[in-house]
This record gives sequence, C-alpha cells and structure tokens, in this order.
Amino acid sequence: MPTLECLLSSLPEAQIICGSKDTHITELFCDSRKVLPGSLFICVLPDAYLYQRIHSGKELTTIYISDSIKQGAIAIAAEDEEILLSLPDHIVKILVPNARRALALMAAEFYDHPSRKMVLVGLTGTNGKTTTANLTAQILRHSGFKSVGVIGTLGATTENTSFDTGHTTPGSLAVQRILSEFLKAGVEAVVMEASSHGLALQRVVGCAFDIAIFTNFTQDHLDFHKTMEEYWAAKVLLFTEIAKYSTTFKPFTAIINIDDNYGRKLIDDVLNKASYKHKTYSIVENSVIKAENIKLATCGIEFSVGKYGEGETILFKVPLVGRFNVYNCLAAISVANHLKIPPVQLQEGLNSAKAPAGRMEVISEGQPFTVIVDFAHSPDALREILTALGELATGRIICLFGCGGRQNADRSKPVNMGAVVAELADLIIITSDNPRFEDPQRIMEDIFAGVKIKGKESNTTMEIDRRKAIEYALGIAQEGDTVVFAGKGHETYQWIREKKFPFDDREIAREVLRSQQKA
Repeated sequence: MPTLECLLSSLPEAQIICGSKDTHITELFCDSRKVLPGSLFICVLPDAYLYQRIHSGKELTTIYISDSIKQGAIAIAAEDEEILLSLPDHIVKILVPNARRALALMAAEFYDHPSRKMVLVGLTGTNGKTTTANLTAQILRHSGFKSVGVIGTLGATTENTSFDTGHTTPGSLAVQRILSEFLKAGVEAVVMEASSHGLALQRVVGCAFDIAIFTNFTQDHLDFHKTMEEYWAAKVLLFTEIAKYSTTFKPFTAIINIDDNYGRKLIDDVLNKASYKHKTYSIVENSVIKAENIKLATCGIEFSVGKYGEGETILFKVPLVGRFNVYNCLAAISVANHLKIPPVQLQEGLNSAKAPAGRMEVISEGQPFTVIVDFAHSPDALREILTALGELATGRIICLFGCGGRQNADRSKPVNMGAVVAELADLIIITSDNPRFEDPQRIMEDIFAGVKIKGKESNTTMEIDRRKAIEYALGIAQEGDTVVFAGKGHETYQWIREKKFPFDDREIAREVLRSQQKA
C-alpha cells in the first residue's frame, strides 16, 4: 500500500493541511458511491455537472465528501479549503489546486506508472481515430508484439478480451487501472484514442506516450467545447502538456496528417518549436509517408508508399473502402515506420487488416443493392463516406441519418449535416439518432433546414422512428443502389432521455433484409 507521500510525489503544489504524509492508502476513488474503507477520495465533480450546472460546485463537493467518509474514506483531496477544514479530525485533508489533474497523477503513481513500461501510441483528431487505432494494433500484432491493447470508442480490448469503458477515453483512474491490467497480462503496446473530452478533462495526464498521431480537425463536440477555438485547444494538449510530460520518461514523436489545414497549423504553431521530432503523412502534400498510385474499388483500396525504411516502395492492397481510409492506413504505416517494423511484416499486417465494427461495415443478406453501416456523426465524417461511395456507386446513394442530442447542443451541427447529405446523396431519410434529452423532432427540423439550403426537399423523407426509417430505406432501394445508415455504427442502443434502449442498425437491417427475401 503506497503512502500519501508517495502518491503526492508528482504534486508539489498539493498541501496536506491535516494528517500524516505516512498514511497508507488502500485504494483511490473519485466516485463516492464506490469508496471502500482505508481509501483516498479525490473530489472531482462529475462530467454531467459541466453540462448542466444544476447544483453549485460547493454543494456537490460537500455531498460527495460526506458520502465518501460514510463509506470509509480516511483521506480526502479537494480544491475547497473551507470544506476540508470542516471535516472530522481523523480525516487526512489534502488541498489541491486542480482535482482532475491531482487524480490523474495520483492514479499513475498508485498503479506504478504502467505507461512507462510499454509502447503507448495516442491518437487525436475529429475523424478516423477508431479505425486508425485498430489498424495500428493489427500491424503491431502481426509484427511480433506478443500482445497489443486498444483503448477507445469500442472499449478496451486485447487479442482475447474486450470490455466497455463508457467513454472513448476513460477517466484517468480507469486509464491507469486498464494500462496496469494490460501490463500484468503481458501487453507490450497499447494504442489509445485521446478524445477532445479526454484531453480537456485531463484523463491522459500521467500517461507517457511514445507516439502521438493527429488525424484531422473539423466541426464536432461544440456542445461541450462551445467554440472551435476551445475544441482545437483541447486537441493541441496532446502535443504540448502531454508531450512535455512524456519526454521526461521516453523519446516522443508526433505523426501528423499534413494534408489537413490544422495539421499544418499544428506543425507551424507547436511542433516546429518543440524539443521532440515529428513525422508527416499525406496523399497530396510532400511528406515522409506519402500514398501514390491510389486505386479505389468496392472490394478495397490499393496504393503504394515509397521511401519506407531504407527507401523501399511497398504496395498495399487493403480490404477497406474509401479514400479517407487511405489516410487511416498512412497513419498506421507511419507508426510502423517509426518503430522500424520490417516492410514485409508491415505489408502482410495491413493487407490482412479488418475495419472495426460499425466502420463502413457491409451488411449482406443476398440483396441486389449495397447496405453499409457507419459511425459517421459529424458533417465532415458524412462528407468523407458519401464522397467515397460516390466514387464507387453505380446506382443511387440513399442516406439515412440523424444527429445526437446534447445538453446545450450545437444547433449548427445538424444544419451542416443536412446540407452535406443533401449535396452528396440522391435520396435522404432524416430520422432520430440518440436524442438524449433533446426533442428529436426539433433535431430533425434543424437537419431539414440544412437540406433546404441545397434545395433537396423533394428528395427527403422524415421518419422519427429509426426502425421504420430503416424499413423504408430498404424498401425503396433498387438494384445497384447504395444504402448508408450513418451515425450509430457499432452502437447497440438508442439513448432517449434517461434510458438506453436496445437498438442496433446492423441487426435491424439484417432482419428487414431477411424478411424481404422471404416475401
């Protein structure tokens, strides 16, 4: 059991205002409901508070600390000195200027810094993180790493295990616990998605990364970040604050998509002034890893990369669809290049790779048209998949989609999504996604406003019941058409107000297609 002195060794600004630094701590908790006797409770206000602000921070802090003491906490860390001083004398009281940062650094110390003992690759960007993370992991596994873990939208996975984490980037305490468990299980490398929420909420503070990838940057998550400037500032943290911490313990390299305007901005504003190295990848601009001779087909993508390693040119034939997946492959190839993975192992690993669940996933029940389920839920992601399919489709493109609801929602997002789909799809079906606490009808009307900008009202159907919308889309599809169900991808639920109801676009599509075959 570590002592408080050990746990606070990375927090010189923390003050023990009452109690002994030699106190032994059995566990760390930031959820008062889970506290066990002998533990340290770090009072971090929940993420929902940042959206709702229904109660005052002081009120919630008092409630959570009181509950944790009832559960058996012997030490409390919090930002409010007045509340700490009001606690019983037997409680060890630790004043910290930033509870989230304190939690992250103490969690890393409690689990003995697992990230320093493995190869850790982080990815940030608006689109492509999940696919790139899984492609990278598949390459590393093929190249000889005994075991590789992935932490991201699809949960925490290794070759033989998988469990849900609740967030793309879990809370800092969960991150360190997962990395520790991975390490004990023999995992030698981990690829982790670093979402803008995760970076802004300091969930990866205390992680020592070897490599950080920037994929791209477009509009998303303005319900949380409020402005594009705040959203961008969160992404940059992986290459500033987190990079600075990482370079203390291991060499750190950034890998950047230089075809993206913000990738070039990142290089100009940050990386050219940084103490660490960076590498680039591209299709258009000159870069370290550049795709050439690109061929796109419904069965996959083909391209070559020159100057790999000692100058070899490698031909790739990857069973993924769309030009945007060339970028995802290039990011993974860049990691392999940095880790000096031999060309043959890289080629074999990537050519045999599979897309993660719900990413351009083809649903086939013998129907004479193509059905694809994808997670695209932002204007740019929709543009990517519809552009990719437009390059391949022989018939009409039918796109079914909605927009998720959030507290303090970004009203411009559904409008922009509607405009993008109206521009690139032949037939449009607007439905409900995960409305959460928003009125799904209002979200649909916002989307329709974007459709009207492009003058595609007559090509549009609105159906609030997503199952009925799927049935309708598959009912009107003709031979040679491409039907896209966008927005939910791998998700197996639909979130309406407080509840998550079982709902899987893929399974419902299969059911409907099978029933059509029998009819």
